[in-house]
Amino acid sequence: MHWIVCPDEKSQAKACASIIAAQVLQKPSSVLGFATGSSPLKTYAELIEMSRQGAVSFSRVRTFNLDEYAGLPRDHPQSYSRFMWDNLFSGMNMREDQARIPNGMAADLDAECRDYEQAIEDAGGIDLQLLGIGHDGHIAFNEPGPDFSKFTHVERLNARTVEANKRFFDSADDVPRTALSMGVGSIMRARRILLAASGKDKAEIVKEAFLGPVTPSLTASILQFHGDCTIILDREAASALTYN
Repeated sequence: MHWIVCPDEKSQAKACASIIAAQVLQKPSSVLGFATGSSPLKTYAELIEMSRQGAVSFSRVRTFNLDEYAGLPRDHPQSYSRFMWDNLFSGMNMREDQARIPNGMAADLDAECRDYEQAIEDAGGIDLQLLGIGHDGHIAFNEPGPDFSKFTHVERLNARTVEANKRFFDSADDVPRTALSMGVGSIMRARRILLAASGKDKAEIVKEAFLGPVTPSLTASILQFHGDCTIILDREAASALTYN
């Protein structure tokens, strides 16, 4: 694992965006994996600015998102499809056919998961996957459990995830209880992984996930076994780490 600790969240976002841009400059047809939530917002703003300045073009990339709520249409204000178009894709002038996001309104969610997994394979696999980390150590919507999920699947969200996400909805009752998510195995097949975390509230879980034992009860810990994983933190998120 590679570690980068930045002075603050802004410089962390710049570092993340620079790594993603470098991937695209090296391979303009890169397949990128993207995440949602508050963690990548500043990174996405930096990517949009790079695109607008002509520093990098995303005209040939293809993207796959980690997850989507089940039961929310693509135009719902809290759908991850809407999030990505509002906060990244539109700003980079991407076409709809470049971006693939699980369809939470599919009539057969299990079939949608299988099709999504096949689409990633057909694209040649993900070159660079961006991740965040939940307060309980989950990546994508892979909740703590008895084993690591292998493929894209329908995941039941636990109470802590619902509680964490209720701030985006009118109330906790409005938060969907299930989601479509890339599996841990799907994520681990990415050729390169970039995980970003910021803030004091992520410090302990970063320490547990990456300096503790590998266990499916803390799904991000599996990244210790990835061959090319970079962890980018701001100073606060790195504050619980100890170095020998």
